[in-house]
Amino acid sequence: MVSFKHLFSRSLSAAPDRLHFAAHSHHLWPDASHDGQMAAWTDAAHLADHKWGVIMGSLWSEAQGHIASELALPDPATISFSSNTHDFLIRILSAMDRQSLRILSSDGEFHSFRRQMARWVESGKIIWKQVPPDDLATEAGRNEYDLIFASHVLFNSGHVVDIAPLAALAKPEGPWVVIDGYHGFMAIPTNLADVADRIFYLSGGYKYAMAGEGVCFLHAPQGFAPRPEITGWYAEFDDLALPPGSVGYAPDGRRFLGSTFDPSGLYRFCAIRSMLDIEGLSTEVISAHVTRLQQQFLSACAMMDMTLLNPLTDGPHARFLAFKGPRAVQLHESLARHQVVTDVRGDVLRIGFGLYQDPEDVHRLTEILKLIN
Repeated sequence: MVSFKHLFSRSLSAAPDRLHFAAHSHHLWPDASHDGQMAAWTDAAHLADHKWGVIMGSLWSEAQGHIASELALPDPATISFSSNTHDFLIRILSAMDRQSLRILSSDGEFHSFRRQMARWVESGKIIWKQVPPDDLATEAGRNEYDLIFASHVLFNSGHVVDIAPLAALAKPEGPWVVIDGYHGFMAIPTNLADVADRIFYLSGGYKYAMAGEGVCFLHAPQGFAPRPEITGWYAEFDDLALPPGSVGYAPDGRRFLGSTFDPSGLYRFCAIRSMLDIEGLSTEVISAHVTRLQQQFLSACAMMDMTLLNPLTDGPHARFLAFKGPRAVQLHESLARHQVVTDVRGDVLRIGFGLYQDPEDVHRLTEILKLIN
């Protein structure tokens, strides 16, 4: 198997004894991210105030183009950027001009979403129902909801949700369908061409895009949520000469923008995507590499008293293996003592695989597990 470690020489050499099997949690940064970060600094130094012409111009368009290409989105202009996906979630719901919103979600959503919903239930702003992911479309068809929220790939179990039945329910007047793509974007091949006109799609660079914090994005379909109530001056960047007191919005995805932000993540993201293009590393190619590593691991190591929640199949698969059992925390801590980085969520141990690993890394991991298992 070909090794791609040379693309991560800075991160790997920073901790040479570490085995990092948490690509699903904090993906190691490739060397190209350093080049992008330095480009951000150079533009700031050379262009000063005028750097925003580059950021909101050619850099913005380049980043939009990479995402549209990855997701088969018909129009890159539907994409906007923010420092985190939670910011976009708040803006989407603020565009719903209704009292006591009815929200449906899967019962496997990430902590940030669950916490926000629980707090709004406390304050009486929403009515919220959670169901197993495979029951979402049935429940949404049976009852009326204003918004349906689901992860494409569930963070805790690796379960892959079928987007199409949910998208079929979406309408400009409601329900709106929001897909959290954080564990799907650049992890499993994703084609949104047939549903782009009906769904919101959220994701970011922290995980499989390998670009780190601060570079999240939203695809917002035209005709949905034209005037978010929570808004900043960048959302009317096209026309700063509006009459006093009026609140204008960009006609595209930029209607969801806030205010001044750190653009360095965009530089890193674009530099990484350029590197991947040069190396011929599409999501399909990287996924095939990861699948071979996962197969090697499963064939070489038996996780006693642990149940694999997401077995390998012929279909799309998460970049991590999720093992459920009473020894999850114990195994996580034992691995950490051997400088193996994994991730634990309650009684689920997640072992993540990525581009910076090779068969020798998997062999070392299985030998350590045999020693402590």
